[in-house]
Amino acid sequence: MSNPQAIVDLTHEVKRLATSKISDINDINRETTFLALNALIEAARAGNAGKGFAVVANQVKHVSKRISEITTDLNKDLAGSLATLTQLGDSMIERLRSHDGQRCADLALNMIDVIDRNLYERSCDVRWWATDSSVVACLAAGDTVSAEHACERLSVILNSYTVYRDLWIVDARGVVVANGRPGLYPVRGQNVSGAEWFKAAMKTKSGAEYVASDVETLGALRHAQVATYSTAIREGGHANGRVLGALVIFFDWAPQASAVVKGVRLSAEEWARSRCMIVDSSFRVIAASDEKGLLSERFRLQTDGRQTGFYRTTDGTIVSFAATPGYETYRGLGWYGVICQRPA
Repeated sequence: MSNPQAIVDLTHEVKRLATSKISDINDINRETTFLALNALIEAARAGNAGKGFAVVANQVKHVSKRISEITTDLNKDLAGSLATLTQLGDSMIERLRSHDGQRCADLALNMIDVIDRNLYERSCDVRWWATDSSVVACLAAGDTVSAEHACERLSVILNSYTVYRDLWIVDARGVVVANGRPGLYPVRGQNVSGAEWFKAAMKTKSGAEYVASDVETLGALRHAQVATYSTAIREGGHANGRVLGALVIFFDWAPQASAVVKGVRLSAEEWARSRCMIVDSSFRVIAASDEKGLLSERFRLQTDGRQTGFYRTTDGTIVSFAATPGYETYRGLGWYGVICQRPA
């Protein structure tokens, strides 16, 4: 299929060439008229000897006048038609860009929606596993046997749910007493009482509540990028039981998010000029199809208070976006799906 922009660009070029060549013709014609006038003057000076030359000069003058009339009409008709054609072409391109911008905004919404649905499941997991008998017993009993049994239970969960880096049981003092991958992450005995996700989990009012934290790089997990979910572990596993500690689960963010931003349904031609991203509420890039700027770049997204939409930058790039819609009880963290697409 022909490139619409190339067709419009060619129309503009034809208009430029036509205007330029008509101008050249007019310049030459003016010179011809001037020469014919000079020839008539010289013929008049020559008297009878110049009469034949005067006839030729008059004929040249007549031809020059006809050329002037034709170029005037040509300039009027052609310029008008080309102006209309270029306006129609520009309008078509604008409509196409608007269509592409809206389509990419819809794709951005789909992208963030997939993320939300995935993270909703994580919020369910952390609340469910916090009531597991081995998890509760680990903190209630407080002995080595219970802790080892809890480690085994967490290991079984991790083998079934491959989207997690690790699961931690933390006592009320903030000390990690059990985790699912102690061989890979020897974190037992570490104090994490200063972590916001632990402090927030300890303040939850019931077993129905949980804490979702923004993506971070965690040194204790070999600097993996994780989305952390936590909730309180309560006595007897009851929703309103006394708080014994916290269960913390670490969603393996990087590979899961990468699959989403690289799985957007764009054509090969579109991918060559597109970048798909997830940015958090402060517009920090937390996932990108080109894998650049992760957790360090701040993308200047111009939402103008809109939940979804698109706009064009000064270089012609169309930026389409959609805010997190949330899913079920997961309200989201103010993240956005973003697609940047350079002009073809």
